[in-house]
Amino acid sequence: MIFHKIYENKLLRSVRKGAIPHHIAIIMDGNRRFARKKGLEPHEGHFFGSKKTEEVLEWCWDLGVKMLTLYAFSTENFRRSEKEKKNIFQLLESELRRLLKDRRTYERELRVKVVGKRELLPENLRETIKEVEERTKKHRRHYLNVAVAYGGRQEIIDAVRAILRKVRKGEVRPEEIDEKMLEEHLYGEGRYSKVDLIIRTGGEQRLSNFLPWQAANSVAYFCDVYWPEFRKIDLLRAIRAWQYRKSHEVV
Repeated sequence: MIFHKIYENKLLRSVRKGAIPHHIAIIMDGNRRFARKKGLEPHEGHFFGSKKTEEVLEWCWDLGVKMLTLYAFSTENFRRSEKEKKNIFQLLESELRRLLKDRRTYERELRVKVVGKRELLPENLRETIKEVEERTKKHRRHYLNVAVAYGGRQEIIDAVRAILRKVRKGEVRPEEIDEKMLEEHLYGEGRYSKVDLIIRTGGEQRLSNFLPWQAANSVAYFCDVYWPEFRKIDLLRAIRAWQYRKSHEVV
């Protein structure tokens, strides 16, 4: 354990010498497999995953990351059992309530936004989302985007539809449509249009329809650990890999 801490501190000093990604996106994969490995029920894996999320938020803010986008629940996840979905939605509501009550949300000026097809979510969760977004909407120092009922391709389709409605009304001319306009009609309204680093835990090496527009030029980092077992060392290694790629980019 002492050697682990020595290595972590050495890695931390090294990472702090370089640039820090402005926007990190995380696919928090492996909660259910973690639970199976430990002989637990799937919902218990999600509980441990939510506790890990609290830790990772602290690590990122302390490092100077300005924006985080977390993949919490995809549109494909609606195929899961009613019991599992209910547990996940209850956990999400609990975590959002915790952010509302946490003094650090206000000290850090953390703005929280949920991105996705929120109309598919239970009413009580939608009300909590509305409350946390309203209470933090004036914050401008740190940003947390939580992707819930989210699908990347659907996000682009919805943005195109929104622009077409404006074209029909005569508010936009077709020749005015460009990348910036499309980004302004994504779920994040242009605020999370570019991702620097995507991290996926759980061993899978794919992005699973997560932020396809925003991640076009980002660095992807895959690690084998399940999300509840994600360590600060893993985060620092991901940032170090991003720093290395940035320093070797061809100008």
